[in-house]
Amino acid sequence: MSTIYTAPICELKEFNNLFIELTAKNCNQRCKHCYIDFPLNKNVKDFISIDTIKEALNDTLNENLECIYLTGAEPMTHPDFNNILRLCLKRCNVCIFTNGSFINEKKARFLKRVEGESNFEIIFKLSIDHYNEVKSDDIRGRGTYRQVLHAIKSLVKYDFNPILCITDYYNEGSETLISEFKKEVCNKIGFAAKDNNFKINKWHNKNNHSENTETFSWKTLDCEYGRILTEKGIYTCPFLANDHRGRCGSSFKDFSHKNNLETDYCQTCIKNKEALFGINYSLFKE
Repeated sequence: MSTIYTAPICELKEFNNLFIELTAKNCNQRCKHCYIDFPLNKNVKDFISIDTIKEALNDTLNENLECIYLTGAEPMTHPDFNNILRLCLKRCNVCIFTNGSFINEKKARFLKRVEGESNFEIIFKLSIDHYNEVKSDDIRGRGTYRQVLHAIKSLVKYDFNPILCITDYYNEGSETLISEFKKEVCNKIGFAAKDNNFKINKWHNKNNHSENTETFSWKTLDCEYGRILTEKGIYTCPFLANDHRGRCGSSFKDFSHKNNLETDYCQTCIKNKEALFGINYSLFKE
């Protein structure tokens, strides 16, 4: 007897996290494990307009936003990045997802000054995928390891407390990765990292399609507490930005609060158990 598979429905419980895709395809790196399909042309100028962001912030005034996440591809390639950052900081905390290539000591000093103009905090999620330089550069590109280490040192110098986002590309496990990163990376550059400074995510292999399973168990998913704004509309999460399967509406005036967990991306999130993109603030409470 054949059974009919039905994807579970996930409902937005509370709108705490507003993700903003500053660019869908503009990035200065081509990482092996990236879920984005980049065109051969590296100079795609698909930047979201600042007016679209202003409209979204106005439409979500009644929502309990805890953090605005600036994402991409690489969000710091946006020509109006600094203005967008200041605009978002008027509302709540801002988290920047970045590969760190645009951050040096001068930029970190500037960003600290921008943070000081606001009542809220700038948080950095820096992408680095292995504690070994050769393996990391093999994933992200030659020279990227030293680049992100320089970004970490620059941010720490100006009292930022970055989160290192690590994709477990080699399937080594969280415990091993955190231990080795502390020993081989953080201790050597003077970054007194705690366990909550690491976000270990399972790798979404876009070339290996998951089989649907009847067992669905997780602590929290990004689509339960957030939505992402793109130039093309509103979507459930960064994985499904600009994917018709994740579309929720054209604006925050009227958007869907429910979505079906029917994609391979959803399988990756479910296996991860916890949100891949959002910050768990409870981990940072003393």
